Amino acid sequence: MDWEEYRIRGKEVVDYIADYMSSIRERRVFPNVTPGYMRFLIPSSAPETGECFESILADVERVIMPGVTHWQSPYMHAYFPALNSPASLLGDMLADAIGCLGFTWASSPACTELEIIVMNWLGKMIGLPEEFLCTKPESTGGGVIQTTASEATFVALLAARTEAIRKVKANYPEDDDSQINSLLVAYCSDQAHSSVEKAGLIGLVKMRYIESDENLSIRADKLKEAIHRDKENGLIPFFVCATLGTTGACAFDNLKKIGPICKSEQLWIHVDAAYAGTAFICPEFRKWLDGIQEVQSFAFNPSKWLMVHFDCTAMWVKDSSSLHRTFNVEPLYLKHENSGLAVDYMHWQIPLSKRFRALKLWFVLRNYGVKGLQEHVRRGVNLAEEFEKLVEKDGRFEIPYPKHLGMVVFRLKGENELTEKLLKKLNCDGKIHCVPASLKGVYVIRFTVTSTRTTSADIRRDWKVIQDMATEVIRIFNLPPDYVHTTRAIPLAEIKKRTPNFGTSLLLSNSPMTPKIVNGSFVAIFDNQDLVQEFVKHFGNNVKLVTEESPALRRRIKGLMLSNKQYSLDSRIDLMNSIMATIDVSSSKKDGGKNKQKSSETRVKHHSLSSEERNSEEVIEEVEDESDQVHSE
Repeated sequence: MDWEEYRIRGKEVVDYIADYMSSIRERRVFPNVTPGYMRFLIPSSAPETGECFESILADVERVIMPGVTHWQSPYMHAYFPALNSPASLLGDMLADAIGCLGFTWASSPACTELEIIVMNWLGKMIGLPEEFLCTKPESTGGGVIQTTASEATFVALLAARTEAIRKVKANYPEDDDSQINSLLVAYCSDQAHSSVEKAGLIGLVKMRYIESDENLSIRADKLKEAIHRDKENGLIPFFVCATLGTTGACAFDNLKKIGPICKSEQLWIHVDAAYAGTAFICPEFRKWLDGIQEVQSFAFNPSKWLMVHFDCTAMWVKDSSSLHRTFNVEPLYLKHENSGLAVDYMHWQIPLSKRFRALKLWFVLRNYGVKGLQEHVRRGVNLAEEFEKLVEKDGRFEIPYPKHLGMVVFRLKGENELTEKLLKKLNCDGKIHCVPASLKGVYVIRFTVTSTRTTSADIRRDWKVIQDMATEVIRIFNLPPDYVHTTRAIPLAEIKKRTPNFGTSLLLSNSPMTPKIVNGSFVAIFDNQDLVQEFVKHFGNNVKLVTEESPALRRRIKGLMLSNKQYSLDSRIDLMNSIMATIDVSSSKKDGGKNKQKSSETRVKHHSLSSEERNSEEVIEEVEDESDQVHSE
């Protein structure tokens, strides 16, 4: 393709994108495909010669779109928003065409200087103190665009680690860095995102998960106790990650309570406001920023709610020298005559190079303006309030934790299994898409307003879908229409006792016995009826499906992460491979075993909560060959 054809094809792609966005409401929000669907639609090897663009674009609709989860759909209520906008898409198109790499000022002055300016704009918009901005030559603070909030948390932890080691070595210069590192301890709420846990793992520091209160905010008294206990044991507390807008329920840690503790103990506070940070452009939501003056670093994702498409994470620090001390490597070929006089962002991040992300952010801020973006945020909050009122009017449902911003957590009253079944049926139906969370042992459905296209009519339509499916679930469980059930919150100590691997991971399982957020794996959000049907279709009478009510087996499958194996998004593929491997072994014995034939019975154990479900054989839980255990992992 030459540039003249590019003009033509570019217009075609822009038209395709505009049509896709305009008609996205007509598409099923979650694709009706099974893992591995695409390998049957495209060749196993790349083409030897180039293909015409018409066939490539045609295959987008034939191959790609059937497997797309439509995150921009008004019926998408899972996770957090991942919004885009015409201004953002156009800005990134231009940035990709320019194709510069902004590791130093000299590598592309415009890339660096625009990033400094838009980060100052954005910092002022959300109400950050002046210390976080780079508005003067003598400013020590400033902003940088990272790829994700996970990376920002890791960068902050590494910078805090560098400062902690420096302080120790000032008094004990003979101590080895690795020895000091082994004594470092970081802290976060038990509701913090999994990226905090991951940062601790990669940084090789101990991570303490502090109990949250009835509002899912970190308990300052428990934090203080943990810090003092660790110091008494010869450890070195150095870092606290506070969350403003948790993944599970959009809860907020209280900076005014934990700030003085961290200040007196000289601990670095990093704020992860990945979702909620966008809301701070509206003054009425800045109450959660009270205490920000005690914070050393702050990050949020414009790529979530600010209509700047992924990836784009805004991070600010009060003292950029801590980043320089952590990431400063300057080989001769990267030096330039303005080194030391200008910002070189390679010293502010883990990668050497960076994309021209500031351009799309600049386009959005200019195209919408502060007032336009504030209107966008308030509209999402109002739609969530509308959904909250609908839930409150239906006596079968409850909202166990307060609604904040654009997210509501709700559940069917009763046992966790009721809500879990409701969620799976909703996602299998495909009219809306949600994911669950487990908050102090209470299984909930997260409903987030994630699309710029969502209207009040969409909210009412989605609630009707939920109500109708709830009626079906209650019928399956043989509950009276007016049943009443009360539940208790499970104390953290009891959860830890039940769950040895207790942490804050974004789980890929569907255990309601852990306070960790549960994300959208197939195991978590879908019934496995389609897998049973596929299994029977392929193997017919070669196997025997055995109904076996086993509480222990149910706990095993529902609590996959409680074992020493982590089941991921590929768990269903693993399960099917196990079935196939077991059958293959059984068949080979029958065909070629000669005098070694065994009567090997392959069993598919499954569970259910009612006789009606047991008869439907919906959920496969374990595949087992009684004579030979075969697992394909």
